[in-house]
Amino acid sequence: MKVVMKKEIVDITERIIVRSVVTRKEYLAKIVAAKSSTVHRASLSCGNLAHGFAACNTEDKQTIKGLNHSDIAIISAYNDMLSAHQPYDNYPEIIKEAVKSTGGIAQFAGGVPAMCDGVTQGQPGMDLSLMSRDVIAMAAAVGLSHNMFDGSLMLGICDKIVPGLLIASMAFGHLPTVFVPAGPMPSGIPNKEKARIREQYAKGEINKAALLEAESASYHAAGTCTFFGTANSNQLVVEVMGLHLPGASFIAPNTPLREELTKAAARQVTRLTQQSGNYMPVGKMIDERSFVNAIVALLATGGSTNLTMHIIAFARAAGIIINFQDFNDLSHAVPLITKIYPNGQADINHFQEAGGMALLFKELINAGLLHEDVETICGHGLNRYTQQPVLDNGKLKWIDSVEKSLDEDVITTVAKPFRIDGGLKTLKGNLGTSILKTSSLREGSYVIKAPAVVFEDQHELKTAFDNGELEKDFIAVIRFQGPKARGMPELHKLTPPLGVLQDKGFKVALVTDGRMSGASGKVPAAIHLCPEALDGGLIAKVKTGDMINLDGETSELTLLVDEQELAARDNAVFKVNGHHQGMGRELFGFMRRNLSSAETGACSLFDEDKS
Repeated sequence: MKVVMKKEIVDITERIIVRSVVTRKEYLAKIVAAKSSTVHRASLSCGNLAHGFAACNTEDKQTIKGLNHSDIAIISAYNDMLSAHQPYDNYPEIIKEAVKSTGGIAQFAGGVPAMCDGVTQGQPGMDLSLMSRDVIAMAAAVGLSHNMFDGSLMLGICDKIVPGLLIASMAFGHLPTVFVPAGPMPSGIPNKEKARIREQYAKGEINKAALLEAESASYHAAGTCTFFGTANSNQLVVEVMGLHLPGASFIAPNTPLREELTKAAARQVTRLTQQSGNYMPVGKMIDERSFVNAIVALLATGGSTNLTMHIIAFARAAGIIINFQDFNDLSHAVPLITKIYPNGQADINHFQEAGGMALLFKELINAGLLHEDVETICGHGLNRYTQQPVLDNGKLKWIDSVEKSLDEDVITTVAKPFRIDGGLKTLKGNLGTSILKTSSLREGSYVIKAPAVVFEDQHELKTAFDNGELEKDFIAVIRFQGPKARGMPELHKLTPPLGVLQDKGFKVALVTDGRMSGASGKVPAAIHLCPEALDGGLIAKVKTGDMINLDGETSELTLLVDEQELAARDNAVFKVNGHHQGMGRELFGFMRRNLSSAETGACSLFDEDKS
């Protein structure tokens, strides 16, 4: 029986389609213009082509010269410092052999940088984090620009890497593209215990050695961090958009199943090229419905707030215009049906054991919350994604998923959700527009009316906390953290001290034009505020002691100061204080100055007036 889509989701999808009609038409015309009727390298001169295969072995040279078999680009974010990307070390050789088995060839077209917010939190390098997404998109574009390739395989996992690769994939939307994940590390100490130890350290109850021991027991092996932050949210979004093989997102690294999925992904992209007779360019495959599906799944699982900006950015790369209001309205229509830390105590491995992506797909499709009739790398329709991969005598196959959750504390049903909404709100008021993640907030903490305490750096708040100056109800205002001011660093260091104050019974919240981590949790945080302080946002006029009303129930964020008084105030002046120098930050001035607002993706790659 055909499932009827929920009306609210259909209506929101339609308004995105209408809003994007001009830009999407222009984008699709670009794809058609870039399409080749034969292999793309056929357009190269002999000198061009000779350069393109000069380093190949004799057999591969003959394949490339033949102009009748696909050449697949490998773009990788491999490095061996970061746990999530270290498993990619041997992927190129695995991929090359798999593609060769189809008669084609794969070439390593380029590497892209991969930085870790977990390493740079609170450090100068964090100021480069968001901008690294645009660098990754450009680096991938450079690799693909040789016009040697008929399809691409994207190897990336974490915070800015996958969004950057998605932007590049949309820019090269005439190519079939498959994303190849690497999987999460084994579970370490429970997330609740990790959070408790961090707060103990913030209180001064344990020393740094004890804290490092706990952190090392949490982040302890190759693979993605296991909490449901931006990295694992990325993997979920990519699979829901049909860019992974079904069930590929959360299979552990360095296992036989993981290797067979990698081989299968390599073979699959060759089935989508012009030469296969089943041409499916990624820019055509991904449409407005695909993006709505991504947002629905993100909301249903309580995923990272960072994806609000990233989805907007790579949608724009595909000619599709999405805004914060779309997230807000979809959140009203989508229930929260998983509890994965920070929204619960389970980690991503527990989610996988409870039924994982296949069960999530089944539940959301059957409830009419996903557009099932979309294109994917496996063909038409999402029902294929309700199956899970297994090895049967060493052979990869897909079987039907479980019918019900194996742990109802981790995955529940749409009929009995953990929350009736997706736990994400757009707050609006005289301070501007911001995002509030409510899915992990405590009951009774949605509304706070309190005086502001203004800071211009997260370290200033930590100093005030250490000095005992924050033992009261207050709303921390951290300004000049926006895209143009600082490159929009995450303010993860604020979580432990604010959490300690909240546990003492004080009503505390955060308002900022910066970001919080994908692991933002129990403290109400109005983030991504725009316009930012450096763009003349009212946050630049807030003074310590001003009353602010943050209301997660009515979706309001209001500075309670008389308009005449505000009109008489000057904006605070951004004190650079060395924030644009050191750790490479001086190289990014041109990009920082050109970043768009948070609501348009905080991106430097598109004209603001097209949003």
